Amino acid sequence: YHLYYGDEQGRPGTILTFFPWPGGRRGRRGAGQVGAVSFLVPEGTLDYWAARLEGFDVTLGDRQLRLDFDEEVLPFLDPDGMQMELIAHPHAEEVAPWEGGPVAPANAIRGFHSVTLWENDPEPTTALLTETLGMHLSADKGPRYRFRADGDGPGILVDLYHLPDWERGVDGVGAVHHVAWRTPDDVTQQAWRQEIAELDLHVTQVVERQYFRSIYFREPGGILFEIATDPPGFTLDESPDELGTGLRLPPWLEPRRSEIEMVLPQLDLPRVLVRA
Repeated sequence: YHLYYGDEQGRPGTILTFFPWPGGRRGRRGAGQVGAVSFLVPEGTLDYWAARLEGFDVTLGDRQLRLDFDEEVLPFLDPDGMQMELIAHPHAEEVAPWEGGPVAPANAIRGFHSVTLWENDPEPTTALLTETLGMHLSADKGPRYRFRADGDGPGILVDLYHLPDWERGVDGVGAVHHVAWRTPDDVTQQAWRQEIAELDLHVTQVVERQYFRSIYFREPGGILFEIATDPPGFTLDESPDELGTGLRLPPWLEPRRSEIEMVLPQLDLPRVLVRA
C-alpha cells in the first residue's frame, strides 16, 4: 500500500503518505533525518487538539512556546514513534480548511507548516536551499534556522536544526523516508533535474507515479528530497467524493488486480465521518 492523507482533494501542501511495512526494521533518530513533521492549525485550538489526541491515546509532548517565531507548538508521536507537531499560528486563518472533514473547520488542520531537518553541518544544506532551490533565510535563531519559499499557502517553510554532535540516523520504521517539493509542470521539473544534476547530487530519472511525476536526490546532509509535479493530481481516476474509498492501481498493474487484492491486508476504512 501507498496510503495518502490530506485534504478533501489531496492538494499539494497537505499530503502525508505512509508505507505500511509489517516486520520492518525500526529506524534510529539522528542527524541526516527529518526531525519533525509539522502541521498548521489556527491560534487557540491546541487545547482542542490536545484533548482530541489524548482521546485516541496519542503520546503527547510538552507544549512549547517558540517566542522567536511567534508560535505555540504541540508535539506528539505517531504510533511508530515519528515526531510530529501541531503549530498554532495566525497565518492559519489565511488557508481554507476542509469544510466537510471530521474536524470542525474552526479547528481543522490547514496543511503543512514545515519540516525540520536535523543536520550535523548546516552550511552545505543551507547553500542548497538558498542558492539552488531559491529559498531565503527568514530567521536565524541558532540552533534553529528557518527558510521560506516564495509564494503563499501551506508547506513553504523549512527549519534546519543544527546538531553537531549527534550520530547519524538510520532509515526504517518510524523515520521519514523523504520530503517532497512541488513544481508546476514537466518542463519545470526537467529544468530542476538539469540544475541538480550539475551539482553531482545523483538525481534520478523521472519516475511515473500516476498522480504526479517525480525526481529524487539526497541533499548534502543525506535527507532524500523529491520534486514532484502538481498535475495530474489525485482526481485523475476518482471524483473528489470517491477519493480514498477503493484500491487504485496504475494501468500496468490493473491486469493483476485479483492477484494483488488477494495478498494485500484488509483495510478498515471509516465510512462515516463524525465531526468533533
